[in-house]
Amino acid sequence: MSEPEDDFAALFEASLKAKRVERGETIDGTIVAIGTEVAFVNVGGKGEAVIDIAELKNDEGALEVAVGERIQAVVVSTDGGLTLSRKLVRSAVTDREVEDAFRSGLPVEGKVEREVKGGYEVRVAKQRAFCPFSQIDVVRNTTPADHLGRVYTFRIVEYKEGGRNLIVSRRAVLEAEQAAQAEGLRRTIVPGAVVTGRVASVPTFGAFVDLGAGIQGLLHVSEMSWSRVSDPSLLLSPGQEVTVKVLRVDDANGKIALGLKQLADDPWLTAPSRYEVGQVYDGRVSRIAEFGAFVELEPGVEALAHVSTFAPTGKPGGWSKAVSIGMTGAFEVLSLEPDKKRIGVAMLPEGSARQRVTRPEGAIVPGAHVTGKVDRHERFGVFVYLGPGATGLIPMSETGLDKEADIAKAFPVGSDVEVMVVDVEENGRRIRLSRKAVLDAEGAAELREYAARSETPSSGGLGSLADKLRGALSKGSGPF
Repeated sequence: MSEPEDDFAALFEASLKAKRVERGETIDGTIVAIGTEVAFVNVGGKGEAVIDIAELKNDEGALEVAVGERIQAVVVSTDGGLTLSRKLVRSAVTDREVEDAFRSGLPVEGKVEREVKGGYEVRVAKQRAFCPFSQIDVVRNTTPADHLGRVYTFRIVEYKEGGRNLIVSRRAVLEAEQAAQAEGLRRTIVPGAVVTGRVASVPTFGAFVDLGAGIQGLLHVSEMSWSRVSDPSLLLSPGQEVTVKVLRVDDANGKIALGLKQLADDPWLTAPSRYEVGQVYDGRVSRIAEFGAFVELEPGVEALAHVSTFAPTGKPGGWSKAVSIGMTGAFEVLSLEPDKKRIGVAMLPEGSARQRVTRPEGAIVPGAHVTGKVDRHERFGVFVYLGPGATGLIPMSETGLDKEADIAKAFPVGSDVEVMVVDVEENGRRIRLSRKAVLDAEGAAELREYAARSETPSSGGLGSLADKLRGALSKGSGPF
């Protein structure tokens, strides 16, 4: 006999010397050896006991326990030693054993035979039992057809009239199994762990993911993708298997936060290599706020076209008429701050040439005359929109108006105005303009034109007479 066989023989011999215990008694023990047909369990002062290997396997036929693990079972026989069981097989159950199973909490096998009012009729041994609809499963979306004819393990929750009135629950067995599995599973669910689960439900704010053993985590809509997700049901559906990353675990409240986008690279990390100030890119308007329009340049990378980059219309919120959610177009990058996940863009007019610089080089330089649109009025001057990303200020002293003049009437919002660029500072972010300089230049031009016309000799006697008159006046002569 080999050494393992000697060990099993010794264990079996020890089991025969066990102290007397009662059938139906629930005892705890530690598995000390596992054979091909039975496993040996150390039950302390009561000696050694044996339990059928089939009792320790799951529905897929795999062992659920290992040597050294503790189990709880019921004594089903004391003849020739202790024999344990974690469930009563339907074909071997007697009426006495059904009562013992109820008193000890030992699960029993039963066959779901038919649907009755409020639940199912279940055959346990030779007796009929009733299982309410709510006690047939731990999930709520099953139908009677899913259970009829199936053999399940139940727990007897009510035993009346000598066994003629039995109420059983499969849910109690499943929840107990889940609780046991959950204890081990929770040790693996830690921040940073990557786990696989199944989508249980998809509310508007995200998805609940079943991680097994009744443990669920929340995959919030903001953690599903680097791009903005408006409807989580477009990405996930109940029953779908999904691999997620554990972000946070709140043991006190039993909450688990999950993430899906964390399993992919953050596109902002490589954004500096793909975007450059002055370049033009295709984009899609993803949402509109009071301060501007958000533009998706690629999944996970959103830019902002600020309200100031749109031409003034003279109407509150009039700029928003130029964009709509979902529209696509060409956008010039005005600013780039990848560390803050910010990109400033300006929408280009339809048909604009796609070039590096959308405004003529040197157009906004000191001394240049440009035409813009009045953007808004402030007590210190008038802001003028010169183009995407370029807004200048006409100080009050440079408007060409008297102090008592109505500036809003002289410069209606949205109206065109010709100005001269006086100064450009801070890479074009501060532009000082003058309307007065333009008016002065126009006045000077008119005087030069008038003087030029006046110096041109006229033909005929009338012209000579006029010349003589001007000459006389210039000498101070006259009739008086």
